[in-house]
Amino acid sequence: MTTLTDKLIHQASVRPDASAVVFDDLTLTWAELCDLSLRMSALLRAQGIGKGDHVGLLCGNRPAFLVGWFAIANLGAVTVSLNTGLVGEGLRYSIRQSEAKALVVEQSILDAKRADLAPELEGRILVTFAGEADLFAAVRAHAPDAPYDGLGSDPMSIIYTSGTTGLPKGVLNCHEAFLASGRWMTRYLDIVESDRIMVFLPLFHTNPQMYAVMSALEVGCTLVIRPKFSVSSFFEDARRFNCTLFTYVGTVLAMLMARRTEPDFDHSLTRCVGGGCPQEVWRAMQDRFGIRPHELYGMTEVGGWVTGNSAEHYRFGSCGRTRPDVEVAVFDAEDAPVPPGTPGEIVVRPKAPFTLLLGYWANPRATWETSRNFWFHTGDAGMMDADGYLYFLGRLKEIIRRGGENISPFEIETALLHHPDIEDAAVVAVPDPIFGEEIKAAVVARRPFAADEVRGFLKGRVADFMLPRYVQFVPSIPRTETQKIQRKALQENADGVVDLEARAHA
Repeated sequence: MTTLTDKLIHQASVRPDASAVVFDDLTLTWAELCDLSLRMSALLRAQGIGKGDHVGLLCGNRPAFLVGWFAIANLGAVTVSLNTGLVGEGLRYSIRQSEAKALVVEQSILDAKRADLAPELEGRILVTFAGEADLFAAVRAHAPDAPYDGLGSDPMSIIYTSGTTGLPKGVLNCHEAFLASGRWMTRYLDIVESDRIMVFLPLFHTNPQMYAVMSALEVGCTLVIRPKFSVSSFFEDARRFNCTLFTYVGTVLAMLMARRTEPDFDHSLTRCVGGGCPQEVWRAMQDRFGIRPHELYGMTEVGGWVTGNSAEHYRFGSCGRTRPDVEVAVFDAEDAPVPPGTPGEIVVRPKAPFTLLLGYWANPRATWETSRNFWFHTGDAGMMDADGYLYFLGRLKEIIRRGGENISPFEIETALLHHPDIEDAAVVAVPDPIFGEEIKAAVVARRPFAADEVRGFLKGRVADFMLPRYVQFVPSIPRTETQKIQRKALQENADGVVDLEARAHA
């Protein structure tokens, strides 16, 4: 089985009546999901879309996304997963840079973004649908398309990096990269057919596609699709749909812990998988809710994830051990491996073919720069212990260099979140003529308090050279749709910044 279509047909044949996708009152069996996807493939083919074409998919979290996603893959075309939160030039850039021949768009999104999309609609095939009833009626007018007769190495996906610095890059991945992710995810987490995976993170993102959808495709379990994450309805949804696990980003878990303060064990959730879970949240998820976080390390470029805490090999605070089909190492600035326990840059290379990105679309320079010396350079700082467990230390590009010291914002942010009056926080570098860079802490306060308290609270919790010079109270921390901090936006925002050094010497 080398393509997504092969796997989809397999599940439809061995468990045709089992639930594949659940969305409110709509359930699709594996046979129905396969049939609808092949019929939509025929619909798109009739519109003039074929192998090698790039197709932008702009759709919310709903079964229609998955039907469209599998249909495009069956054509041998490439799905450009478009971020539904983008507006203006950001949205147009993804469509234009990906060289999308066609757009498949949910009608309500088209209506809301018509002015933004208008310049990119001309000359492109446009397929729209109002909802599942509308889409399924249209595709059932077509006979099922022939299954894709292709290779696992054929390209099938472009997902754009968040672009917190510079223009986003389109990561081109093939069928095998997706299949390998699901293959190893199900083994690491002991995912079986009876599991029900709750998906509330945006389906346009790598996390739900590679962690959840591909796991379901591998073992034939059920995907429970929710429109978005909601703290208030999280456990209610879990109980209603008998969910057993979910995928996360760290912000989601932190929000749960902050707002659901009472223990809750009245649910079927046993585990969750993702990245960015702070240690205090990690402990609390287990103690308060009985849910075991499986922290991993990954990114779109490395086929979703490359290390993870498995059911068998699990170490608190780490990103787990390396998948058998890849190599992960930590290098110094000269691309030499560092000893265990020494920080450096996380680098990856495949043991099995086509598990990592095929390249950045139409960006050979970026592809070359990240792949020097035959390793993919992630741009992330990490450390490997003597037992082969990886620890994530932050983005190298986000590292603050103050007076010769390299400072991880993540460490300061984690300390700040222990403050009882701080709801959220982010730390960024700001230029300084003496130290090169200084530290600014942007803080979302639960109730008013003096800026000076920030340094007083951090004193003793972080090294003195990590104490921020600047504090800025903000209503919210700007984040991407996938909850990554938009550090550039914070660096450019100088409203109400308090200079603690100037105040101390006044």
